[in-house]
Amino acid sequence: MTAMETVNGRHVSAAVDEMVRVLTPHVARGWTVPASTLDWSCWTTAAHVAHDLLAYAGQLAGRPGAAYLPFDLVIRPDTPPAQLLHVVAACGRLLCDALATAPPTTRAWHWGPTDPSGFAALGTNEALLHTWDITQGLAIPWRPPSNLCELVLARLFPNAPTAGPAEALLWCTGRVALPGRPRLTSWVLKAALDQSP
Repeated sequence: MTAMETVNGRHVSAAVDEMVRVLTPHVARGWTVPASTLDWSCWTTAAHVAHDLLAYAGQLAGRPGAAYLPFDLVIRPDTPPAQLLHVVAACGRLLCDALATAPPTTRAWHWGPTDPSGFAALGTNEALLHTWDITQGLAIPWRPPSNLCELVLARLFPNAPTAGPAEALLWCTGRVALPGRPRLTSWVLKAALDQSP
């Protein structure tokens, strides 16, 4: 990875593939348990990932300038975890397809005008963080891949503390404490291009 590499569909695909790889061996377990410290179950958290990936694809395709498009993904509540992961993978592919066809000059709304790299970083971030949440809930040892964390941190959290990439990303999103840095209770993603650092 070079310092100038931008987040793109390959990284979204890698993060979603990692989510499916890590969680597929555990689809027979009870996904109604809480995902880490979230108020959501592991099942609801995975459904949220699918929803956000689809929403990011919709933003890139529709290119609204002032809000999110008014649609939601509805997954039947009796969908088993294995099928739910298929939905996540499908929504990840839709985002990758939208990224592949969007010129770099494309802008769509995510709390301001956001470019394709911003949406790629958002999608990668969602998959990584919520995979971690679900693995915590299911007691699966796993850490987000460092190379993907580095890219997300550079794009969405430019003021991240010096730490291992996974630990820094988990800290920036309120999931862990770091030495001398208590766990955050709120944070801001810097996806929109007009936000100050």
